[in-house]
Amino acid sequence: MLTYSTLQDRPREFLAATSLTHEEFARMLPAFAAAYAVLYPPDKTWAGKVRQRRSGGGAKGILSPMQDKLLFILVYQKTNPLQTMHGLQFELSQPQTHYWIHHLLPVLQHALATLGMAPERDASRVATSPLALEGAPDGVLDGTDAAQQKELYSGKKKTHTDKNLVLVNEHTTKVVYLGPTVAGKTHDKKAADAAQICYPTNATLGKDTGFQGYEPAGVLTRQPQKNRKARS
Repeated sequence: MLTYSTLQDRPREFLAATSLTHEEFARMLPAFAAAYAVLYPPDKTWAGKVRQRRSGGGAKGILSPMQDKLLFILVYQKTNPLQTMHGLQFELSQPQTHYWIHHLLPVLQHALATLGMAPERDASRVATSPLALEGAPDGVLDGTDAAQQKELYSGKKKTHTDKNLVLVNEHTTKVVYLGPTVAGKTHDKKAADAAQICYPTNATLGKDTGFQGYEPAGVLTRQPQKNRKARS
């Protein structure tokens, strides 16, 4: 079973599983615990009703320690597994895993916002985002597909998907902007045009061929070129 204690003395595996070092995890944990207390007050049940007995009574849950709650949601965010596979790591059923994912995601988002680490969702605020300006205003834009069980089809991935635009700070590798969810078949450039991202002054932007022709004003774009073999 995957727990914080099993990874406590394995820094490389911990970083691979969560994208955080132990020091970064320790800095996030108090904010996560505070957010959990705000969203799920200890004097109320998970359904929001006033408790008839003191919190903590009864059998202890698998994700009882706050460290394991944070680990659970960080691993899910980093690896994006199927719920059944994620549950196997934590000895949870698929319904239990589904519950905990939706229970803890708002807590993580609240904690990240408190720490100033949450990516912008408003494209007009990217230009002044501390995440974008950290180091230098150099970013990389990409469109990410995530498989969904719904009526959305991506011809590229040959599966039903959703897509989000993601802008990453090239120096810190932190996500600066997370765009709205669109159908996976939506072309990357079309999604970028619709987002109308406001970039910092003198920003540079790395992009792939999916963004061919995307040239926002005041931004120096970089696109990798295919190596052409010399003709004999």
